[in-house]
Amino acid sequence: MIYRYNTDNMWTWIARVILRNRIAFIIILAIITAFMGYNAQKIEMSYQYSSLLPKEDSTYIEFEKFVKLFGNESNLMVLGVENNHFFDIENFKGWQELSKELKKIEGVTSVLSVAQSYNLHKNSKEKKFEIRPIFPDTIKNQTQLDSLAKKFHELPFYKNLLYNKQTDAYLMAITLDKKILGSNQRVSMIKNIKAIGDQYSQKNNQIIHYSGLPYIRVSTAEMIKGELNMFIILALVVTAIIIFIFFRSFKVVLFSMLVVGVSVIWALGIQALFGYKITILTGMIPPLLIVIGIPNTVFLLNKYHHEYKLHGNQIKSLQRVIRKIGNATFLTNLTTALGFGTFVFTSSRILVEFGIVASINIMGIFIISILLIPIIFSLLAPPEEKHIKHLDRIFISKVLSKLVHITLSHRNLVYIIAGLIVVIGIIGIVKIKTTGYMLDDIPPKDPLYVDLKFFEKNFEGLMPLEILLDTKKPNGIIKSSTLKKMDKLESKISKFDDISQPLSLTQVVKFAKQSFYNGNEKYYTLPSNQERNFILSYVSKSGKTQSDLIASFIDSTKQHARMSFRVKDVGTTKMDSLYNEIKKIAESIFPSDKYNVSITGASIVSFKGTSYLIRNLIISVLLAIGIIASFMALMFNSKRMVLVSLIPNIIPLILTAALMGYIGIPIKPSTILVFSIAFGISVDGTIHFLAKYRQELNETNWSIKAAVVLAVKETGVSMIYTAIILFFGFAIFSTSHFGGTVALGALVAFTLLIALFSNLILLPSILLTMEKNITNRSFKEPLLEIYNEDEDIELEELKIEKKEPVEIQQ
Repeated sequence: MIYRYNTDNMWTWIARVILRNRIAFIIILAIITAFMGYNAQKIEMSYQYSSLLPKEDSTYIEFEKFVKLFGNESNLMVLGVENNHFFDIENFKGWQELSKELKKIEGVTSVLSVAQSYNLHKNSKEKKFEIRPIFPDTIKNQTQLDSLAKKFHELPFYKNLLYNKQTDAYLMAITLDKKILGSNQRVSMIKNIKAIGDQYSQKNNQIIHYSGLPYIRVSTAEMIKGELNMFIILALVVTAIIIFIFFRSFKVVLFSMLVVGVSVIWALGIQALFGYKITILTGMIPPLLIVIGIPNTVFLLNKYHHEYKLHGNQIKSLQRVIRKIGNATFLTNLTTALGFGTFVFTSSRILVEFGIVASINIMGIFIISILLIPIIFSLLAPPEEKHIKHLDRIFISKVLSKLVHITLSHRNLVYIIAGLIVVIGIIGIVKIKTTGYMLDDIPPKDPLYVDLKFFEKNFEGLMPLEILLDTKKPNGIIKSSTLKKMDKLESKISKFDDISQPLSLTQVVKFAKQSFYNGNEKYYTLPSNQERNFILSYVSKSGKTQSDLIASFIDSTKQHARMSFRVKDVGTTKMDSLYNEIKKIAESIFPSDKYNVSITGASIVSFKGTSYLIRNLIISVLLAIGIIASFMALMFNSKRMVLVSLIPNIIPLILTAALMGYIGIPIKPSTILVFSIAFGISVDGTIHFLAKYRQELNETNWSIKAAVVLAVKETGVSMIYTAIILFFGFAIFSTSHFGGTVALGALVAFTLLIALFSNLILLPSILLTMEKNITNRSFKEPLLEIYNEDEDIELEELKIEKKEPVEIQQ
């Protein structure tokens, strides 16, 4: 009893402090908001790929080893065209001119295409290879170009690397400066490249395609940036319209928007202070705060209007708002913050940042709401009759009466429907597939997606797949036996439909052998032992350019080599199958006692990271349920009541999962977020309902039936209001350009709508059916008390100097 008394005193003290120090709190909030606004100006967009794997993961370690040896290929952008008249002289000159213009752009370090291709020429006198361009800068006539093109096509090294003969597709690879890619100049650099490419397209009446990791990342980041502003505006407009329809008051709309507006500034400021950049997830936080924060103001203002209607005392009404709804709102915001906070345990940087910023700011919006709403409305004139009419809306009353009737008279039907939902849900859950793609969230008609498919069709994809070979001893790579094993592995891997031809030391050696035999195409094969010695002697004298080419495939000790492939964006499921097959083939060719073979590259890191993330997100959902359940056990001091309270919130999650299975929405990072977010929010309604139910038990002398009916009729109004706001608030994400964001918004909106009816029909039905088996004395006297309606502090203790109310035009 002592703990309950102290808690009661705490909220009495909070109400007194807030209402006695209104101006001081407004000044403090203004200073904090100004500080956050200043820092919010420093926030930046994220253009870098964030690894989903923890640093101790073996896949991450292998990739870092590869990067240390050979560097990261995340700085390659590609352009492509499809032209069956490519070698017409005017078309070819246009392609040459495009290459020259691109080289002039700051940040472009090199350009490689058919026009910049090279050939090796054997210098028998000096016994070395000389690198010469195949196509000179100036081509005199079509006859000369045809002759050069014939020589080019006789070089298998470039086949399916720079061109696809069957489809007449041609590729241009642009290497970008990593320093500029890591700076704020990257956006202008990519835009300049695209602008020059578009000029070429218009001038030559030729469709040009763009792709590559730098281009994809910059393009998606810019889309996120645009959507951030769009979502904030949409969230404000949608919630403002709904609030006005509910309250019929411009001042309620104005100050509700002020509350969420301040919270958005705080969110951006906190994100900047933490040094976090805006990603596709953290970009959703400001509109999420608007959608989640508005229900705070709804519950507070509904209670204010309800109290004022009862006794007409403005200060007493606001004191009760802080003391009773403030406490319940604190608990509901805490459970929502806990739902988001579980993302911290995923070991994914972008999700950890999302969880930290979201959970902190959800509690921040509670503080802003509990301070600003009572303070502002204590300085304004009391609500007029027309502003509290929404409490007596006939339609809402009829809906609630119907829900009460269903609960009292048709509980068996309620249980049958709930049981059917669970059965249908289990069947649907079995149908869910788990997968993830590089452009998972980009619609098929978007140019990013269309262009990626162009390169997949013509060049077997763009995602890097690397085989790292360690011979365990220096000079092991250049042995004939090792080269033959490498060639055998490359030949087997390149037979997969979704994987490109290799680019490795073996291909360079084949190229050198062909050149040694004066360009005869039939000699594009691995050299014999004798031929190898001759060719290597030529290579060793061929200068820095060829040495650099060799160094891009083997390390300085000649112990490690890379075999580079490109793979299509086939999704995590198929990529897992390919990975296992390649691993099996590699192990059969390279015995583990003599070689170490690592399968790595951005494609492997991406699919492993996505799979890892999905597993961790599933754990985070279970963790959210466990943490919130434990918190509710503390709140209500009844294990059975916790179980009962979880049922109406888990069933909507089951139905949502079933919907995903039936309509083919896969489990992926963006959709798995739905369950933690929706559960953390939907349980808020349960807390409000059970809090009111417990209060009514005291008022009705332990009459469970009367307590349930009264709880439905009073909390039902606010729950319906907030459900409508949340439904339309999350629905705005369906306007996104990203499929994952669309699915997230639609699924959360659907889940919360089902949770509303579950909390207002199923939960009361369970309470009435089980009665005193769950509603025991420990529930009546919980550890965390939510106060009785008639317990108030003395108004004289507030000692508020009454000022003239401020009139605001309605």
